[in-house]
Amino acid sequence: MAAKRARSKATPTKENGVRVEEGLSLFKSDKFDADAYVQSKCSINEKDIKQLCSYLLDLKRASAEEMRRSVYANYPAFIRTSKEISDLEGELSSIRNLLSTQATLIHGLADGVKIDDDKVSDESLANSLLNFEDNDLSDLEKWAAEFPDHLDALLAERRVDEALAAFDEGEILVSQANEKQTLGPSVLSSLQFAISERKQKLADQLAKAACQPSTRGGELRSAIAALKRLGDGPRAHTVLLDAHFQRYQYNMQSLRPSSTSYGGAYTAALSQLVFSAISQASSDSLGIFGKEPAYSSELVTWATKQTEAFSLLVKRHALASSAAAGGLRAAAECAQIALGHCSLLEARGLSLCPVLLKHFKPIVEQALEANLKRIEENTAAMAAADDWVLTYPPAGSRHASTAFQNKLTSSAHRFNLMVQDFFEDVGPLLSMQLGSKALEGLFRVFNSYVDVLIRALPGSIEEEEANFEGSCSKIVQMAETEANQLALLANASLLADELLPRAAMKLSLDQTGHRTDDPRRPSDRQNRNPEQREWKRRLLSTVDKLKDAFCRQHALDLIFTEEGDSHLSADMYINIDGIGEDVDWFPSLIFQELFAKLNRMASLAADMFVGRERFATSLLMRLTETVILWLSGDQSFWDEIEEGPRPLGPLGLRQLYLDMKFVVCFASQGRYLSRNLHRGTNEIISKALAAFTATGMDPYSELPEDDWFNDICVDAMERLSGKTKGNNGEVNSPTASVSAQSVSSARSHGSY
Repeated sequence: MAAKRARSKATPTKENGVRVEEGLSLFKSDKFDADAYVQSKCSINEKDIKQLCSYLLDLKRASAEEMRRSVYANYPAFIRTSKEISDLEGELSSIRNLLSTQATLIHGLADGVKIDDDKVSDESLANSLLNFEDNDLSDLEKWAAEFPDHLDALLAERRVDEALAAFDEGEILVSQANEKQTLGPSVLSSLQFAISERKQKLADQLAKAACQPSTRGGELRSAIAALKRLGDGPRAHTVLLDAHFQRYQYNMQSLRPSSTSYGGAYTAALSQLVFSAISQASSDSLGIFGKEPAYSSELVTWATKQTEAFSLLVKRHALASSAAAGGLRAAAECAQIALGHCSLLEARGLSLCPVLLKHFKPIVEQALEANLKRIEENTAAMAAADDWVLTYPPAGSRHASTAFQNKLTSSAHRFNLMVQDFFEDVGPLLSMQLGSKALEGLFRVFNSYVDVLIRALPGSIEEEEANFEGSCSKIVQMAETEANQLALLANASLLADELLPRAAMKLSLDQTGHRTDDPRRPSDRQNRNPEQREWKRRLLSTVDKLKDAFCRQHALDLIFTEEGDSHLSADMYINIDGIGEDVDWFPSLIFQELFAKLNRMASLAADMFVGRERFATSLLMRLTETVILWLSGDQSFWDEIEEGPRPLGPLGLRQLYLDMKFVVCFASQGRYLSRNLHRGTNEIISKALAAFTATGMDPYSELPEDDWFNDICVDAMERLSGKTKGNNGEVNSPTASVSAQSVSSARSHGSY
């Protein structure tokens, strides 16, 4: 079996070798042209090369970001492991020194020399040499006797460089003496202990001097470099970081926040101290210790700890009070100042902004929510006293002198002004990834304002009482007239379609760092990002709620009386055939009133929706659709037509057909004939024809030609619009025409 597996593994390897040989045969040919080969493989043009380079750069940035996330995800474990490795290295070094001392002791015992197990003092070295006083001492032995005193003198005079050189010289001579056995074991052990003891003394001196606040930068680096040369690198690096910590802590003593001081100034001063110290510590660490992983890890851990401490200070002395008061601008500015200083460290490989964001983001979000809540409450308070009359911005306001003056009611002006100020505040929040949260919060506030506008419609009072029994809804001034109610729609549509998206563009930054709301830039349609396009779509869908409530209210006002009776019943068509006299053919009263209402609204909308005629047209279209779709779906109406005791007669069919033709005619003339409206009228006509056919008669034999209906519809629109003259030559007003025709229709059709 093993041989079989070996053969099976060898076969693919052999095949791969054959394929490689075939691939290389092209290059072995004498006719191989390197330039032609490269051209055949690189046929892309300059544009493709640029796109490829751009793609590779994006991929590089994405991979770097992914690597950073991966490192931070496992960084605590990495730091802990590195620290343990560093501690283990120190323990191994101690064990190595201990073994060396033990070996020396054992060697001395073997030569019959008694050595103190605890320590060998300087006196023992001198005494050992005095034992040979009668004999001639060598130069090396004389040097060994004088060397400890020489070291003491250098340490007392703080001649650090000379002391380091002396330590190096002493260790070299001790090593040579040990190899050549030119010094006795006792002298050698005593000399080693003297050097080790004075090394420790110098290290303590250097560490103490480094941590003094008065120590300058050059002196600090020299002390740490000397401490490293003494062979204790981990301690030297720890002392370096502690020295920078002590220095900026000393400088912070003069920085005292007060309740009356400006939070941004305190944050700027504190961040300058902290991040300058971290930057200098990083520079010193790199200059003295290089890029060794153990030291780099300790630096990152220390910098993270200092950043967290800084975050807590700023949060307690600057951010907390601003957030509690809803001061978004102050809170965002404090966070932006700190993040700006912190981001400068990224050039040194220290990405500490996530640490700041972890502490700053929740409290800035609190300020953001408080600000949005204030906008919602202030706007609702203004709506309680709004007269729902469109006006230009108040004189003296910040937006009164701008080129974009729009007519809104008082509550909408207030809402717009607060939103503009809000987006001035949230600009710095882009670096905190709070742009989406700001948009979502403002959408929620706008949706609340639209709900206020819906409650301002008179017909919404009963619905609100039915749907919110026991709830405490806010008081809203009612919009009594059609002009007032159209003003509600003017508020919502202008805010959702123009003002809010224009203000939200302050959250968008292009690649050059310019804001897309810069007036020097071209139209914003190409610059608006997908998120804001989706946000605008949601705003407009919220306006549709108000539009539906408006159309539903006016449709119900047309169809029903105050007592709940219907103006649009089956009897108005069934009873026509029982009149027994000639009928004065004219559209039914309810459709006359619908036509008059649409004309009035179109006239009002022409002044209210300047530049937004499309919205006005869609509003009229929706209102007409609402009436027709209600008639099409009124089951009681069709039950009476299709299964009632009296069938639909020829005159009733003609009247219903005329009404639908009239609706299509005036909707087409007003340019708000939609597919839904056309489909609805056709469906009503089809149902009526089917009901008439069920009586056994041919509906088409009873209906005149379309020209007959069209002539009546055109004449009706002219008369209802006040464009015809009476018998005395005077032009009839629209109101008089509607009233006269209503009487005529009622006389012809009988009681409803």
